[in-house]
Amino acid sequence: MKAVAVLVAVLSLVVLAASINLEKDDVKLPPIDRARMLLKQMTASEKLGMVHGYGGLGYVGNIAAVNRLNIPQLNLEDGPQGVGDGTSKVTAWPSALTVVGTWDRELMHQFGQGMGYEQRLKGTNIMLGPMVNLLRVPVDGRSFESMGEDPFLAGEMAATEIRGIQSNGIMGCVKHLVDNNQEYNRTTTSALVDERTQYEMYLYPFKAAIDAGVASIMCSYNRVNNRHACQCNDTLNTAVKARFGFKGFIMSDWGATHSTVLAANSGLDMQMPDASFFGSALAAAVAKGEVPQSRIDDMALRILTAMFMVGIMDTPQTGNLAVNAMSPAHDRLARTLAAAGTILLQNNGNILPLATNLHNIAIVGDDASLHPTAIGYGSGQVVLPYLVTPLQGITKYLNTLKSTTRVQYAASANMTGAKAIAHGADAVIVFVAVDSSEGIDRTTLSLGDQQDDLITAMRAVNPNVIVVIHSPGPVLMPWQSTVRGIVMAMLPGQEDGNAIAEVLFGEHNPTAKLPFSIPKKASEIAVNTIRQYPGINNEAEYSEGLLIGYRWYDAHKITPLFEFGFGLSYTTFQISGLQVSGSIANHDLRLSVNVRNTGHRDGAEVVQLYLGFPAAAGEPPKQLKGFEKVYLEAGQSREIHMRIPVERLHIWDIHVHDWKVQSGVYTIYVGDSSRNTPLTHTFHV
Repeated sequence: MKAVAVLVAVLSLVVLAASINLEKDDVKLPPIDRARMLLKQMTASEKLGMVHGYGGLGYVGNIAAVNRLNIPQLNLEDGPQGVGDGTSKVTAWPSALTVVGTWDRELMHQFGQGMGYEQRLKGTNIMLGPMVNLLRVPVDGRSFESMGEDPFLAGEMAATEIRGIQSNGIMGCVKHLVDNNQEYNRTTTSALVDERTQYEMYLYPFKAAIDAGVASIMCSYNRVNNRHACQCNDTLNTAVKARFGFKGFIMSDWGATHSTVLAANSGLDMQMPDASFFGSALAAAVAKGEVPQSRIDDMALRILTAMFMVGIMDTPQTGNLAVNAMSPAHDRLARTLAAAGTILLQNNGNILPLATNLHNIAIVGDDASLHPTAIGYGSGQVVLPYLVTPLQGITKYLNTLKSTTRVQYAASANMTGAKAIAHGADAVIVFVAVDSSEGIDRTTLSLGDQQDDLITAMRAVNPNVIVVIHSPGPVLMPWQSTVRGIVMAMLPGQEDGNAIAEVLFGEHNPTAKLPFSIPKKASEIAVNTIRQYPGINNEAEYSEGLLIGYRWYDAHKITPLFEFGFGLSYTTFQISGLQVSGSIANHDLRLSVNVRNTGHRDGAEVVQLYLGFPAAAGEPPKQLKGFEKVYLEAGQSREIHMRIPVERLHIWDIHVHDWKVQSGVYTIYVGDSSRNTPLTHTFHV
């Protein structure tokens, strides 16, 4: 009897070991197969413990560990411009929209990689970003977190950022699914969106993120066609999981879960941040047969699959919130990204770059020193470890070069002093700013705080005015035709002053392009009625359909102040020699162009490919469908190659509820902005 007992004990240990640790050969299996093997070992209560949050550990969200099976605790943390939630000792990166303005996939990858690395050092398993809600409403309070107004650009940049984030062995979480395009009444407003617009515009960046392998998705606060987004079967189950083939999991935004049975059966896999609906209430629903056990298995399987996919199960998290995640390398990268995301909009008479041997430079505006604007606010806010103000950065830059240029400063309120230093200065740099935050939209596209008046006053005493704008998105510029230079520095983060000094004095040659359109006046934007925004009786009508941003301006023949894709350089480029080969029938349409740097400085150009669809398709006049950034030395030329996969011809067919290719004549447009596409080619499908 004793020998039998010993044998039973030994066999029990063997079984337990097999249940806790997968065999070495199993590591070679696909993540979903490894997840299925582990799921078989889990009890019903262990599965339920993985589908809701609990707090008290310092992170913005947590999922409990299953210690018996060596399934680690999951720590969730904000956000899209660095480690958020009040965490210290982290890099305050430029905003996501600033980096999108680089139109540089490699820099976007480095941005994601850098943020993901710091998240891992801080103990994070799931980074809550990127944010891919389109800039439908230019005053959107979270515009700085977004990827701009175009679904293709948003999808391309989100995909490369996600790969960078997840290269650190943590999960990315693309958000907010879907139509979370305003902060005004965001928890009660219903976005009324037709099916075609939903798929071609607002779901498109999520599909791109899924194709890039994103581990998780966050559903949003708002309602979608009068259904809460986190219990909307049409988007969670039908679009994302069935049509887009998403194998990861969908979590709720914090407090965005509104039911137990409906949410679970509609495709929500994880409630955040607590268990108010997915705790005992979900267990009771399973017991009653209202939610099948197979659905709970699917929730847990999706979470485990994502954990295996990014390596959490193989390389346990060892970081913690007390770690200093900063580094000189990341400071340098933050500076590079800030400079690379700075857009030169106007340079009359080549006033820029400024010479370093000028006699006198006047710097005016609170944004330059007293109240600099470098980050956005809300859950995406990052604690600034330091902030180099524009005044500090410019002064330091000139001092480093031992320049004799005199720099004088006056605050916005000191109009007398500002006029005094501006009078006779070689250049007047006026720094203006507007900030924004999650939870509240801007009330206007104007700068406000009499900043327009400040610019006008400086121009009245000196013709050599340069305006530097820090903003979360587009702003109105009624003074545009009166000033010589306009530089849009967006929200550059901690290295603000150093980056703008490099741009103003030419150490960095601007290469950025607008990821949104800038209107001449507010009434010209696509969303220009109360029914569209903020909505009436908590319903916002997306009646503009596919026409937001440059698509709207093109369709209605309205000339914006600065168009989507526009940005100047200190050098000049020539794009020529468009050649097209292959065919869509063979899924292999290729094109090439020659890009030459015709100026005297090294620089970079973004070659932009737009596609015009047959009239029968009912699409906007042209849409961005490709871009490549090329760096060239002065006088250098290079041949750039791009492909047009058949997927980029897809439009949504509301009759069959699937993608289709419209037959007819298509036009390829190639140039350096949405309004400057001199190279064209037509082809027939």
